[in-house]
Amino acid sequence: MSITLSGQDKSTLRTAAYGAVSLMAAAGVATADSTTVPGAAAGQDRPELQKTIEEMVDSGFVGVSLRVHDERGEWVGSAGAAELGGIAKPPINGHVRIGSNTKTFTATLVLQLVAEGKVGLDVPAADYLPEFGLDRRITVRMLLQHTSGVFNFTGEVYDDGTVAPGIPIPYGTTGQEWVDNRFKSYRPQELVELALSKPARFEPGTGWSYSNTNYVVARLLIEKVTGRTYAEEMQRLILGPLGLSGTVVPDASPEIPEPHAHAYYRYEDAGEQKTVDITRQNPSWISTGGDMISTTQDLHSFISALLGGRLLPAPLLAEMCTPHPTGIPNMDYGLGVFVLTTGDGGTVISHNGAAVGHAALMYSTPDGRKTLTAALNCVDDADLSIAAAFQKAQQRLLNEVFGGGQADPAQPTD
Repeated sequence: MSITLSGQDKSTLRTAAYGAVSLMAAAGVATADSTTVPGAAAGQDRPELQKTIEEMVDSGFVGVSLRVHDERGEWVGSAGAAELGGIAKPPINGHVRIGSNTKTFTATLVLQLVAEGKVGLDVPAADYLPEFGLDRRITVRMLLQHTSGVFNFTGEVYDDGTVAPGIPIPYGTTGQEWVDNRFKSYRPQELVELALSKPARFEPGTGWSYSNTNYVVARLLIEKVTGRTYAEEMQRLILGPLGLSGTVVPDASPEIPEPHAHAYYRYEDAGEQKTVDITRQNPSWISTGGDMISTTQDLHSFISALLGGRLLPAPLLAEMCTPHPTGIPNMDYGLGVFVLTTGDGGTVISHNGAAVGHAALMYSTPDGRKTLTAALNCVDDADLSIAAAFQKAQQRLLNEVFGGGQADPAQPTD
């Protein structure tokens, strides 16, 4: 498969590597350890969906599992393999590191605290976290909207191509360093302090730039105003009420529950190509920028409940889905969600994410009635070699299920 990227596309992907720290995806077929979906497991009633995920595997992914809920009911399928060299398909409801989909969960938590009267959307974040010396012009809304201008602790790529590094990440020149230290623990406070020690990208509220730092600050704000951990609040307000038993807030734990497909990373060491299994990794390096684990079923349950009005009062849900320009055609950002315009002029609410060898897709109509969720596993590398195939795959799925749309270049999926 040959895909030619323009200079602008390459710049976008490079920016994504530092900004969203993600760019992967995949789908799969029913297995004995997965949820039974009558009439859907074999994919016989939706051959176009099965064909699409098989082509995704052919384009370079190890495995893909896909779940679609629409007017024709529920369809679940998978393709490829759960492990390199294996023959078992990915579990159709296996666990996957969901990357930046974590941001949608986090934004929802903050807005639930707004509904409880504990947080004000347009209040300076510094009022809640005075210890960090945040610019007082930065509001809670700006954190969720990526308009704060705060430096991204995973690194910045500026318009002229200049790279300002942050912590070691799997992409760019620090790939092997990340692999060698993938069980290192970071605390959210040190990630924020690192970011705040760097120059802001722009004055608060004057631009848009995807920054993981915003969502780690949001995590600390949640913990400060509630006196409970992020994981406890997530359980209280989202996971418990929705019964999302397959969703995990891992903090610094490298474990991922069974069943799951495996994630891989390829790098060069002393002139020799090596591929290592990185399914177990300490996700604290990305924190609430993208550390959560979930399943395609839980992601469907979450996004359909959120957009169906079960988690937020109508005015706050409207605030969440109000588009703010990002500079990317047909793709704006709300509060923790992308607002996409499809080829036929429709709207799709989305967030995707990748976590080095794993990726997850989450798309829905604004009413939560039609959803697409997917889990992918691949061999990742420092050059984001899977990026072009990932974007093409996203576009195919969007076309099949929603009638067109824009693949998400701001997240090679996290």
